[in-house]
Amino acid sequence: MNKVTEDTQLCNVGGACAQDATPSQELLPGAAAENTVYRIPAMDCATEEMEIRQALSSVVGVRRLGFALGTRTLMITAGAAGQQQAQDAIRAAGFEINLVDAGQSGQTLQAESADDDRRIGAGLARLMGALILAVGAEALAYLAPATLLVKVVGMALAAAAIGLSGLSVYKKGLVALSRARLNINALMSVAVTGAFVIGQWPEAAMVMALYAIAELIEARAVDQARNAITSLMALAPDEAEVRQADGSWVRVAAASVHLEAIIRVKPGERVPLDGVVTVGNSAINQAPVTGESIPVDKQPGDLVFAGTINETGLLECRVTAVASNTTLARIIHAVEEAQSTRAPTQRFVDRFAAIYTPAIFVIALAVAIVGPLGFGWPWLDALYKALVLLVIACPCALVISTPVTVVSGLTAAARRGILIKGGTYLEDARKIKAIALDKTGTVTEGKPRLVAFDAIAADHTEQRTGSLAASLAAHSDHPVSKAIAAGLDHPLEAVDEFNALAGRGVQGRVGDDVHALGNHRLIEDRGQCSAELEARLAEHESQGRTVTLLASSTKVLGLFAVADTIKASSRTAIAELRALGVTPVMLTGDNEATARSIAAQAGIEDARGNLLPEDKLAAIRDLQRQYGPTAMTGDGINDAPALAQADMGIAMGAAGTDTAMEAADIVIMNDDLRRIPETIRLSRRTHSVLWQNITLALGIKSVFLVLALLGSATMWMAVFADMGASLLVVFNGMRLLRATERAG
Repeated sequence: MNKVTEDTQLCNVGGACAQDATPSQELLPGAAAENTVYRIPAMDCATEEMEIRQALSSVVGVRRLGFALGTRTLMITAGAAGQQQAQDAIRAAGFEINLVDAGQSGQTLQAESADDDRRIGAGLARLMGALILAVGAEALAYLAPATLLVKVVGMALAAAAIGLSGLSVYKKGLVALSRARLNINALMSVAVTGAFVIGQWPEAAMVMALYAIAELIEARAVDQARNAITSLMALAPDEAEVRQADGSWVRVAAASVHLEAIIRVKPGERVPLDGVVTVGNSAINQAPVTGESIPVDKQPGDLVFAGTINETGLLECRVTAVASNTTLARIIHAVEEAQSTRAPTQRFVDRFAAIYTPAIFVIALAVAIVGPLGFGWPWLDALYKALVLLVIACPCALVISTPVTVVSGLTAAARRGILIKGGTYLEDARKIKAIALDKTGTVTEGKPRLVAFDAIAADHTEQRTGSLAASLAAHSDHPVSKAIAAGLDHPLEAVDEFNALAGRGVQGRVGDDVHALGNHRLIEDRGQCSAELEARLAEHESQGRTVTLLASSTKVLGLFAVADTIKASSRTAIAELRALGVTPVMLTGDNEATARSIAAQAGIEDARGNLLPEDKLAAIRDLQRQYGPTAMTGDGINDAPALAQADMGIAMGAAGTDTAMEAADIVIMNDDLRRIPETIRLSRRTHSVLWQNITLALGIKSVFLVLALLGSATMWMAVFADMGASLLVVFNGMRLLRATERAG
């Protein structure tokens, strides 16, 4: 059984999510489970999610439900019979449900969004008609004489208005009431029906029309926040110009282009697929993927990403990822998954709303019964106050206050090249008190180059020493090894028994001897260090250089000094982190002198060198004890223990890197360290907006609750207050999107 959590929203059918959940229903013998994704256009918030969850609670064979409110989709894990029964149950609950094709493209989803827009337009026209009828009923009640004919006409107008605007509400409300559930549809159905029965039929019509219109406007506003990710889907063109076997160029569907194909991108066009430049030079605007505002020059051998814009020259590129696996596609998938998770504040609000609505219902019932019996209120007045309370009990503004804000924050970050893997990390980033920074590629450029080479052994020529080092370095992906290989123009020799020594270097058999290429620690472990060698090392290390040594089985043969330069943005980023109250610490496997030299240039006071993976793990634990919540930056491979121990893992410069994108909680799509303090500031703004929204929603409801008990609130005022609160929290949450646009 796969472990599932509340965060993933892969939950038991009948209730809330749980750790190590077991299915409430098992498949029939011989039935095969399959994951099928459906689109439910009317599934806007947690209220509808709970209705659907309850509707499916009795369906035999459903194992798992995966809700993605951001895309209005639901994944059902069940056999064929269970899938059909689940569809029937959802339709019976009053929801439209459509099967989603596995290969839907951004254009398809945009078309569905356009269909939603047309549906909203048609619905608005119908609801405006209902509002006109409701206004007519109100006018007759207030202006015309109270004759039988006027009352009959008024009631007919009110009934027609309710019919036009509230049939779907009644349908869902009756389903909810039949299952003893108190959702907004049930509350509105009872309130409107009760108002009509006690003779307040003009107000009943007005309430239903206003409620339906406000719901429609609210849904549209929520869409604007959630569908921000759709703009990312549209970035990559659906067609690519591909070179054929005869050398001609043909434009084909991007989804059909295979790996290693050669595509051509003209100036002004968007890159359709990830690839490596083979011919041409150009400036590429990578803002859609990495958030970089300045175009990046590309030449043969450089990576390009789907959705970026070719600005100047003609490029030919070799495809390195199919359409479904491009960096942009993975970003979209990660953001969609993040949107479907629940942040801590959202989980709190959902639990609170589950108590709040029944509590208000009980209060309304008490007002209707205790008011007349205990305080002598007229029965009709007491009943009317109770109906107003039912309208106030609507939890929509409260429930919707958190997901819209979180989704806006996640999307805002994605637009800036910051991929946050869920609302939990978006909220928790504000708590970071210390951050451990890897040196290479994070604080420095990550592109070291060979600056010094000394052949030490008298019986080995410089040519022979360089050839041995280049042969070993060519087999390693470590940046220092790459710099040595690139800086040595020597012939390569065959290497057998090659082995990477974690945190130390590499070794392999070249000729008749096993040679090692590694750091100072490796040479010490081999017992090959000397006072003279220590002096040479100290000289280079004092200049901030990383020294790698080549040794045979008996002695040290050569010394290679590699230097890396600090990024221009690192000093600014470190200063911003300090201003936010976050303590930066450098953790590196490099030597202490180099670590201190680079740290001093960046403005970091605490630098720790000569660290193996297990040492970094211990350092993270020490920082957590000293400062509290601690983040770690790393590549997701060598630093895996430290990343796992840290309260938050951050990957730097991960565009195109699957491992980093999977391993980290937050991914900075370019290598700009300033994105980290930007993430912390966004987290703090998000937290602030979340509690602003909760305060707004509860504050407005509290005011009208008191007014209702005092007899100063009417039903249509309560509807205005509730829907007004909903729209306020939606637009307040969407401020995060607009703030990021200005920052860009």
